[in-house]
Amino acid sequence: MIAIKRNAVVYCEGAFNTPNGKTAHGLVRFTERYGVLAVIDSKYDGRDAGEVLDGKSTGIPLVGSLEQAIDLAAGGDVVVRDFVIGLAPDGGRLPREAIGVIKAALRSGMNVVSGLHDFVSDNLELAQLARANHCEMFDIRKPPPREKLHFFSGKIEEVDCLKIALLGTDSAVGKRTTAWMLVHAFRDAGFISELIGTGQTAWLQGARYSIVLDSLINDFVSGEIEHAVHEAWKNEKPDVIVLEGQGSLMNPAYPGGFELLAAGRPDLVVLQHAPRRIDYDGFPGYPIQPLDHQIRAIEVISGKKVKAITINHEGMHKDEIQPECRRITGKTGLPAFDVLEFGARELMELLKPALKI
Repeated sequence: MIAIKRNAVVYCEGAFNTPNGKTAHGLVRFTERYGVLAVIDSKYDGRDAGEVLDGKSTGIPLVGSLEQAIDLAAGGDVVVRDFVIGLAPDGGRLPREAIGVIKAALRSGMNVVSGLHDFVSDNLELAQLARANHCEMFDIRKPPPREKLHFFSGKIEEVDCLKIALLGTDSAVGKRTTAWMLVHAFRDAGFISELIGTGQTAWLQGARYSIVLDSLINDFVSGEIEHAVHEAWKNEKPDVIVLEGQGSLMNPAYPGGFELLAAGRPDLVVLQHAPRRIDYDGFPGYPIQPLDHQIRAIEVISGKKVKAITINHEGMHKDEIQPECRRITGKTGLPAFDVLEFGARELMELLKPALKI
């Protein structure tokens, strides 16, 4: 585990509690890497971030500006080390209005950490400002040097622990959060469990074995997945490894999951689904294929079974959740759980017999 958390302010102006704020959401819910002091989004100024997001207090305040966050830290005699961009907009582009706030963060002596496709470190003005204030800028999505990348070798076959792929029927559907909760449920039950992070947010949350799939050259994606899984198995001797899914098999903008199935070689799949979504996230007019169709596609591609459905209850009242789970079970024959609302213990108990111990 990461021993010392770095104090951070998270920037999410205009996007908190929307799909475009999912990086900030992940940091509010859980992170081993950062102590989150505040989240910036003026829409929710004065609210508790956890209350807004999940109806559960986290003690992390939402503030209207960077200046408010700095004053808050000063009042608590806390030094803020990092300014983390918590936005996750379509295409990973940096909003123009964020530039001024980044400049202010650098002038305040904060390092800037970004998971967007627009690299802050490539901005000459920001780079000069960073040097003048002895700050660093870190772009999580910058590809590693090619000489450090791995090509698929087949060593994945040595990995003899249970491997679970947590895939989804859409992007921004809660796969990463459910994956973390499942990892923690196995740990709470006394098993050694590791997450293979596959996006920038999992890295920000402290996943020790992380890759950022959409920053990699295609020829090395499978090899990097294999290497991360193998390293986690070799170093940690885990009972179970959970692979975080990206996008979904048939999402027109973010097709993902193929590489995890092909290179990660999971023993089974858990599929996350938002029952009230009609179209793919951000793409009206592109209907999500039916759940049973997506299950069949995963099983044909991987040769492995989908063992359970986990739901995202967006657009649902709490009293609708369990009836919806029963409806999904009746239609698919698979057990269904809302891990986001009720936790992952029941799902863990279902999967526990598959452990290879």
